[in-house]
Amino acid sequence: MKAVVMAGGEGTRLRPMTANQPKPLLPLVNRPIMEHVLRLLKRHGFTETVVTVQFLAALIRNYFGDGDELGMALSYATEEIPLGTAGSVRNAGEALRDDPFLVISGDALTDIDLTDMVRFHRRSGALVTIGLKRVPNPLEFGIIIVDDEGRVRRFLEKPTWGQVFSDTVNTGIYVMEPEVLDHVAPGEVVDWSADVFPRLLADGAPLFGYVADCYWEDVGTHESYLRAQADMLSGQVGIDLGGFEVSPGVWVAEGAEVDAEAVLKGPLYIGDYAKVEAGVELREYTVLGSNVVVKEGAFLHRAIVHDNVFVAPSTSLRGCVIGKNTDIMAGARVEEGAVVGDECVIEAEAYVSSGVKVYPFKTIEAGAVVNTSVIWESRGQRSLFGPRGVSGLVNVEITPELAVRLASAYATTLKKGTTVVAGRDVSRAARTLKRAVISALTAGAIDVLDLEVTPLTVARFETGRADCVGGIYIRTTLGDPQGVDILFLDADGADLSQAARRRLERVFGRQEYRRAFPGEIAELTYPPRVVETYTRDLLRRVDISGVREAGLKIVLDSAGGTASLVLPNLLGKLGVEVLTRNNGLDEANPTETLAERMRDLERLGSLVSSSRAAFGVRFDPVGERISLVDENGEPVGDDRALLVMLDLVAAERRTGRVALPVTTTRVAERVCRFHGVQVEWTSTSQDVLTRAAAHPEVIFAGDGRGGFLMPEFSGTVDGIAAFIRLVGLVARTRLTLSRIDRRIPEAHLLRRSVPTPWAAKGGVMRHVVEAAGGRTVDTTDGVRVVEDDGRWVLVLPDPAEPVTHLWAEGPDTGSAQDLLEQWATVVERTGT
Repeated sequence: MKAVVMAGGEGTRLRPMTANQPKPLLPLVNRPIMEHVLRLLKRHGFTETVVTVQFLAALIRNYFGDGDELGMALSYATEEIPLGTAGSVRNAGEALRDDPFLVISGDALTDIDLTDMVRFHRRSGALVTIGLKRVPNPLEFGIIIVDDEGRVRRFLEKPTWGQVFSDTVNTGIYVMEPEVLDHVAPGEVVDWSADVFPRLLADGAPLFGYVADCYWEDVGTHESYLRAQADMLSGQVGIDLGGFEVSPGVWVAEGAEVDAEAVLKGPLYIGDYAKVEAGVELREYTVLGSNVVVKEGAFLHRAIVHDNVFVAPSTSLRGCVIGKNTDIMAGARVEEGAVVGDECVIEAEAYVSSGVKVYPFKTIEAGAVVNTSVIWESRGQRSLFGPRGVSGLVNVEITPELAVRLASAYATTLKKGTTVVAGRDVSRAARTLKRAVISALTAGAIDVLDLEVTPLTVARFETGRADCVGGIYIRTTLGDPQGVDILFLDADGADLSQAARRRLERVFGRQEYRRAFPGEIAELTYPPRVVETYTRDLLRRVDISGVREAGLKIVLDSAGGTASLVLPNLLGKLGVEVLTRNNGLDEANPTETLAERMRDLERLGSLVSSSRAAFGVRFDPVGERISLVDENGEPVGDDRALLVMLDLVAAERRTGRVALPVTTTRVAERVCRFHGVQVEWTSTSQDVLTRAAAHPEVIFAGDGRGGFLMPEFSGTVDGIAAFIRLVGLVARTRLTLSRIDRRIPEAHLLRRSVPTPWAAKGGVMRHVVEAAGGRTVDTTDGVRVVEDDGRWVLVLPDPAEPVTHLWAEGPDTGSAQDLLEQWATVVERTGT
């Protein structure tokens, strides 16, 4: 059987290590990653191998040649452009037409039993057998569920935490029948997991999964690069390190010289012809490449040092990577997580701080302190984006410097000469950061429409209305006056999709920003009459018939936020009597805590009841979400407010669909069914809900947190539009909010959060699926398990915190509580 080694990847997340060499040639304990793969293939009898190459292909061909030194026969299939995982194999198809073949990545470390995997493939009669492995964090891989016979039942490529339904992931190792190539169009960009496998699964083709009990590490990040070498040194990988184990855990290759006065604390590896002088201390998980020289007094701990590096006296290297042919001069220090590229010079007493990347051929001057303050790595954050965009503490985690880099990355993802909207809330921090953002955007050849202080809803509207490709809005974090959120918008004014976020994160991580030539520096303009345009369109598109005739009295609270910039102009044209609170910009209080919100709702309620108003509305500080108070002055909780709005809209429209997140009570389904309206359940992600609301049949959407979408006006959450829609509905029905609430059945939906370590989340979700047994399982977001009696529980990992959330609903509070406790025990038992 032949093998195909895919070796065309650029390894962009590993830069600067891969800035001038392909990822498969990166050394793991002094051998290229791909060499470890080829040695594995040979051990299992795969001697005839096709290597697919694209990025810096000549370097791979020159290094391995025809494979004779390894006792193998290698040939190469070159891609002129990247063709994807399936396209690259199809490009080598002429050599694979006769017999089954194995596909394996040339840049992952594994000791998988390929012989047993091939045996499984033949026994199962599969068209494709996918190598699977259980991992703690499945986010960066394709996750797969197989049945008891190993047949693939479901898979999803690179999920979010809300989409995780297993910790069993695709390793990129396949055994395939040659007929599978007929499903790949030649010369086109095609991926196995994203394109081919879904089609085959839908057609009922026999796809099987081989769950391997082996070591497997996708060496895709600097952290995993260090981890793989530590695992090799500690004996967790079944491979031959080469060299001699001169003492427990201390490996020394041929020709190396180690002074007897050097301190060696293994496991560690010293490459061939390296030299370690007296007084040197080499600590755990250090790897020295070939011909490395380490002078007296140097200290190295968890340092990966590539070939031909000179390490001068009294230097300190901790948890870093040093590229080949680099000189580290006397007294220099390179700290945890730093990466120094090939052929650099770090001069005497220089300090390279944690997380810094030094690209090839650079010189760091003597005594220089290189500190780019890579906040996201220092925080250990798994993703640049959180549920509120890019968030952090003002001038600690979110600085003007970081804002410039973020905006530069965003500009790099956009076409030169296009236009972006910029807006902010009332805070001084947002003003300062917006100025930094605008400078970076215009320097990246992106024109900017500056809306200055404006509601987020207006910024979203203007982005979608004007000829813009996106937008940036900066606001104070809700409930935290020390925090700030930077929101990135797409061309429709909605939050960026997951794919767009990942693209921005890749550019930000590489720090390869586009700069405009002097003649390309973009323009900054201040568009006129934006609020007036928003108001006019809102009143034209949202039904306000009957409002003037109803003679409604309403109490509004703007929370000292930006909604106060729109409401006066809007209310003057609406024809209702209005009492207002906090109807002015409050720069000193740009956000509200939960306690402040509840206090102000109580005061709003008192004003509503004493004035005999129809209802009261409180806007959040950026006008995006609303809270309701009924005619009796009683606050209407966010979950009940969603049902009230839903009932009113559905009763009036009597047709169409509504989009709701899966965390919503199923009472909503009963309300919709009564009015002849269907429910489309979505994930809790804001961008997914927004996309669902864009369907022409959708008449309403809400997130259960005070956010409502009115598709007739906007495809994004808009508190001001929701208020106008509510006014029209109440005016036409002449119903009070309390009466509407009373006619809706009571919901018994409970919620609980369980602390869950990051490393345990994937296992938790797999055990939840297993514990579900024969019950109905819904994986729209997280895992929702439906009992035979209709009760249900939803288990959903938090995307930003080490927590798993649970929702449970039943016919009464007691049964919901029992169900919640039952499944919380499953999560706790697995996650500890």
